[in-house]
Amino acid sequence: MRPSHIEAILDREFVSCVAGHHTPVMLWGPPGVGKSQIIAGIAEHHGVSLIDIRLSQMEPTDLRGIPFRSEHGVEWSVPALLPDAKRHGPTGILFLDEINAAPPTVSAAAYQLILDRCLGEYTIPEGWVIFAAGNRQGDRGVTYAMPAPLANRFTHYEVEAHLDDWIDWALAHGVDAGILGFLRFRPDLLFNFDPAHNPVAFPSPRSWEYAHRALQKFTYRPDLLLDALQACVGKATGVELKAYLDNMTNLPDIDAILAGQEAEVPKGIDLQYGVAAALVRRAKQVSGDPAILGNILRYAKRFPQREMGVMLVTDLHRAVGKPLFGVPEFVDWANSVAELMLYDFKPTQ
Repeated sequence: MRPSHIEAILDREFVSCVAGHHTPVMLWGPPGVGKSQIIAGIAEHHGVSLIDIRLSQMEPTDLRGIPFRSEHGVEWSVPALLPDAKRHGPTGILFLDEINAAPPTVSAAAYQLILDRCLGEYTIPEGWVIFAAGNRQGDRGVTYAMPAPLANRFTHYEVEAHLDDWIDWALAHGVDAGILGFLRFRPDLLFNFDPAHNPVAFPSPRSWEYAHRALQKFTYRPDLLLDALQACVGKATGVELKAYLDNMTNLPDIDAILAGQEAEVPKGIDLQYGVAAALVRRAKQVSGDPAILGNILRYAKRFPQREMGVMLVTDLHRAVGKPLFGVPEFVDWANSVAELMLYDFKPTQ
């Protein structure tokens, strides 16, 4: 399932918790696909606490607490890491990460916490949801088969990498336009993990974020840049990315296009993806200036393949949202591609 759909499901789970309709959710997926990031985004969107518990690093007593003697016999201290309404707020997210990498004794200690929302004398506050995540057994991670009693305590969703969803995220987080253009050119490399070869570095949504960071650090050290990119996304993909970025020096003048001046559309498909990504990134930076948007729309009509213009305008909408529809040039551009089906033109919330 694509990340945007998972995000909508988790958001609904969070909102429905107070009404008593929440069911614990388990996210499955390969490493680096963005499971933890989706859950962190839900917490950020609602402005609530996120308690991230890595069960693979815990002992059973870390959840159950330490026993101590009292006048009534033996009682258990409540671990400070568990949600507390006074300390953490009345609503929030309890995230049990790497749950299927935890030893069976630890996952068994979590059974009652997940199903009954309590553990001994401790009770999870009513406004707190329970989300969990883990890698699949075939992903070469450290995993245990999830016992049926534990699995039956969750609803289960598998997260898959999806380029359009990742582009949405990347535009919101200022990812380098060169990486956006490269992945539009080579969408198969957004996620390319073969567990049979057990690679150390490989392309994934997470490692593309690392590649962006590498570009910020090593762009002015060309002698180190290739090694840095390969360290993020693997040797073969790093070479392809470096070659693509080197070719971006042949792009037309982006400032001239934004200013409405005449500029040729590159003949190479890779350069067309590059110029489209650069224009979208700049439009995002200037907060959707109507004059600049109009100039980009006029340029979009000049692509020999109209599908390329559609891709450019679709990403432009992702970057600036609803104001794009109010630009006078939008109607003219839309009429020029009227017979093509446009995807993902949905009003921004």
